[in-house]
Amino acid sequence: MATTNFNLRLEQDLRDRAFPVFERYGLSASQAFKLFLTQVAETNKIPLSFDYAETENVPNSVTRKALTEAKNRTDFSDAYETPEEFMKAMQELANA
Repeated sequence: MATTNFNLRLEQDLRDRAFPVFERYGLSASQAFKLFLTQVAETNKIPLSFDYAETENVPNSVTRKALTEAKNRTDFSDAYETPEEFMKAMQELANA
């Protein structure tokens, strides 16, 4: 599919307030605008509301704790040797 460039002029203050919201969702500005335009094209409507990801909830406290533990982990004695070994253990847990 052919692509085209689109330039957007906006106030610096608006950019400074909006771009961090995109980042909290893990999106670049380009991705966010493409999502917006796709929604307009698919629904033939202007979306008026989006879910808001609150800063303190993304990632949530459980995920933040797990990420910290994984980052600081030094003992890998209980790690699985192969992906197959891991999948077998997960299957056993699912069937327990």
